[in-house]
Amino acid sequence: MADLLPEHPDFLWRNPEPKSSYDAVIVGGGGHGIATAYYLAKNHGMTNIAILERGWLAGGNMARNTTIIRSNYLWDESAAIYEHSLKLWEQLPEELEYDFLFSQRGVLNLAHTLGDVRESVRRVNANKLNGVDAEWLTPEQVKEVCPIVNIGDNIRYPVMGATYQPRAGIAKHDHVAWAFARKCDEMGVDIIQNCEVTGFIKDGNRVVGVETSRGRILTGKVGLSAAGHSSVLADLAGFRLPIQSHPLQALVSELFEPVHPTVVMSNHVHVYVSQAHKGELVMGAGIDSYNGYGQRGAFHVIEEQMAAAVELFPIFARAHLLRTWGGIVDTTLDASPIVSTTPVENMFVNCGWGTGGFKGTPGAGYTFAHTIATGEAHPLNAPFALERFETGHLIDEHGAAAVAH
Repeated sequence: MADLLPEHPDFLWRNPEPKSSYDAVIVGGGGHGIATAYYLAKNHGMTNIAILERGWLAGGNMARNTTIIRSNYLWDESAAIYEHSLKLWEQLPEELEYDFLFSQRGVLNLAHTLGDVRESVRRVNANKLNGVDAEWLTPEQVKEVCPIVNIGDNIRYPVMGATYQPRAGIAKHDHVAWAFARKCDEMGVDIIQNCEVTGFIKDGNRVVGVETSRGRILTGKVGLSAAGHSSVLADLAGFRLPIQSHPLQALVSELFEPVHPTVVMSNHVHVYVSQAHKGELVMGAGIDSYNGYGQRGAFHVIEEQMAAAVELFPIFARAHLLRTWGGIVDTTLDASPIVSTTPVENMFVNCGWGTGGFKGTPGAGYTFAHTIATGEAHPLNAPFALERFETGHLIDEHGAAAVAH
């Protein structure tokens, strides 16, 4: 069957055997890896490149997230890269010639305490200064945007208002990956699945190739884009990354008629909810506190997020849970990503997006491709260099944008 794939009309991309050498290799076939390859080919004319994926294309965090897209982050550096990403999202369906169900239904970040209110209003003002659409809503206005939210005062943490970004929304994650993969394939990029990277070949301090489960591949440049497993790859290459990997779980309900018109996020009671195109309610909460690579989570987190969801949305009390899953998030000390050169020459890293990776997919790919192609940071990812953990120029987004998803 593999021999039929290159010509078979029912497949969106080829399934080639790896060549002996490439101009560049991207390690990780998730959303960021595929997007990076796409922009390398589209913006920089690099088509003799390979995406190496240990499992199947987009089978990791790309298939294990809650698909929220927004750009209402507090700090200038974060707002800039996420807003660039959102603008790319807005043009990608036409550019990729694929309807991946990008739905700009808006996002509400609820405030439940006076501290929440102060921080939320501050963020709205910061967003406006950075050209990001943002509004502060009263509880009554929250109810107008999302009628099923409970704004009564007889609950533990009453809704005292919310930030609102109208251009935010969701997209169908699998379709996003397929759209990028199809365009990569059309431009000659090799997408190689079931190909685990087991080591790196170096000439002094310069990377010249990768060892894989399917043989040795020589290359002039290597881009690491493996999310929660980035630290494992860095160890193989001989340097350390300041990230920790945690399970982050989410869940979906059975299918319902449309009842939830927007995305609602609450940091204080810790739940975030949207309704997918098919009708299931998609819910998430915070990361599990322990480090690990298991694609599952602990039951107590589900219990707490369900309590929060029913408190905010009483209508959900009779909804049945259909399934749960977990992703492996890579978190940094300042809750901001790393898109950077590394101590190894011609090796680059894109990681540390934590719980915000999906929304950053096109922005990460765009800037990381620039860094790989030129060897220099793009202005948008320059603040997210690995060196900031030595200089102290951190970009602390812990909770600043409510749940940081």
